[in-house]
Amino acid sequence: MKLSRLYVLAITIGALLSLSLNTFAQDKKELKKAQERVDSASEVMREIMKIPDKSIPKEILDKAEAIVVFPGVLKAAFIVGGQGGKGVAVRKTKNGWSAPAFLNVGGGSLGFQIGGEKIDYVLVVLNDGGLKGLLEDKFEFGGEASVAAGPVGRTAAATTNATLDAGILTYSRSQGAFAGVSLKGAVISQDEDMNQAIYKKSARELLFDPVTPWTAAPKSLQKFPKTVAMFAK
Repeated sequence: MKLSRLYVLAITIGALLSLSLNTFAQDKKELKKAQERVDSASEVMREIMKIPDKSIPKEILDKAEAIVVFPGVLKAAFIVGGQGGKGVAVRKTKNGWSAPAFLNVGGGSLGFQIGGEKIDYVLVVLNDGGLKGLLEDKFEFGGEASVAAGPVGRTAAATTNATLDAGILTYSRSQGAFAGVSLKGAVISQDEDMNQAIYKKSARELLFDPVTPWTAAPKSLQKFPKTVAMFAK
């Protein structure tokens, strides 16, 4: 009887250890993918903002409540029912920007032709309501006035004050060309697997009270909030 109990105990411990090792390996894999996503999103921000006359106006970035970047989204992914793109979001705090949360985008044709070209998307969220809406379960961009194509260039913001009434301004970059774009039909969702693997929290929990500071993110993921801080107060 005693040997039987020891055998069961050994099997149980082995199973728990195996589960723990598998979880650790999966979390490590997710962290590596998250770092790649953060690096790509950071590069998109730097590339877009290096030419002031063709970038997001600084006065708009300074008013931003949150910034979301979806780097390298394939056009065809939206049209043929593919997975779409994966992005990174940060929220403004009293001491810079938050830890990066991870989102997905898919659905909708976005008015593009079928093809393999990659598109970068940037969302500038201007208020708390816009961010709450974005983090709803499978938020879909429609024709509502709360979402608008964003102005581009140093003087654009002054001539397009109507866009500042929107909760979210949307942009795209394709083959070096950067412009405001409509994302009608696109669906945003939280990347639960990645957020849970890295933080044990959802994107909503990361970006709302209490907001998770950038210093709480793994060091390899702090690059994106630091990059955004270079261009937005």
